[in-house]
Amino acid sequence: MMSRMEKNRPEKKKTNIRFWFVALFVIVAGCWIIYGLSLGRQYPVDGQKQFISINQGETYTGLIDRLAQQNKIDFPTVVKIYRKLMVHGTLKAGVYEVEKGMTVLEVLQLMSNAENSQMNKIMVIDGTTSKQLLDRLRQDPFVTKTIVNLPYDQMMAELGIPYKSLEGLLAPNTYFFNKGETDKRIILNLYHRQMDALDHAWENRADNLPYKNKYEALIMASIIKKETSVDSELNEVSGVFVRRLQHGMRLQTDPTVIYGLGDQYDGSITKQDLRTPTPYNTYTMNGLPPTPIALPDTKSIEAAMHPDDSKNVYFVATGNGGHKFSETLAEHNAAVQSYLSVLKAKKNGATP
Repeated sequence: MMSRMEKNRPEKKKTNIRFWFVALFVIVAGCWIIYGLSLGRQYPVDGQKQFISINQGETYTGLIDRLAQQNKIDFPTVVKIYRKLMVHGTLKAGVYEVEKGMTVLEVLQLMSNAENSQMNKIMVIDGTTSKQLLDRLRQDPFVTKTIVNLPYDQMMAELGIPYKSLEGLLAPNTYFFNKGETDKRIILNLYHRQMDALDHAWENRADNLPYKNKYEALIMASIIKKETSVDSELNEVSGVFVRRLQHGMRLQTDPTVIYGLGDQYDGSITKQDLRTPTPYNTYTMNGLPPTPIALPDTKSIEAAMHPDDSKNVYFVATGNGGHKFSETLAEHNAAVQSYLSVLKAKKNGATP
């Protein structure tokens, strides 16, 4: 005869199955509701479309928090978890067009691809030349070409810039312009930014500088920029060149020679190159070259206006990063020999 306990076992088993089924249903339903209120929620748009601007360096976490504060999304933690699991890479700066009816999930997916940005990213790298920038503008499919393909003199006339060359006049930075923006407006924007930086630095310059005007200071800034990529050395390099001008010494800087060679430069400078006069060969000419030789950043412009107060008039690379600065020719020659020894040791595979 079956006991009461044995009779209750099937009943208990059925109860457990029902419990887990209900629990699973509740979990799934809860997740679906949370999804619908967070990722599946329609992104609120005024009108038919709206733009979301992503700043340079902004993170997904910062963006999600910003949108949550603006009541654009709910359950930001859920959105962050989804982003962590499903969206890889960094957030790309730009402006993104969100259409009415898009969900938060679709908006997140939209901004995970920089190609969806309605803004065109243009990088102007400090130390590069205006020629390199013009070439990039010519090749950029999102830039409307109105002047970059004109003869150079005609292009400058169209811009209305009171200089013969664009070199040095365009501010390096990362920019975002509307897709389809004209090359003329882009160039003028960069020009006015550089002039603002130059004007500010010129107004606050140190005393007794050997520049006739702010344009000569800009020329110096471009040379400084090409001579060192170490920010802590900018003022020291500036000091060397300023004192050379004050003492009537030639600048004797390789980057000006390279710039003067133009397309003839093949990656190395020969003794013949140093002896061949050009408007930019500071080994054969006195004073500054006629134009800047690159696009200097604000730090280099400030350095040109504020040289250090040492007595150094020489410097040479160390071979291990940075430069060795010297007051006398004897000290400089010793630094040159040290540099050559480092190069020789590296060539032989030894630790310098």
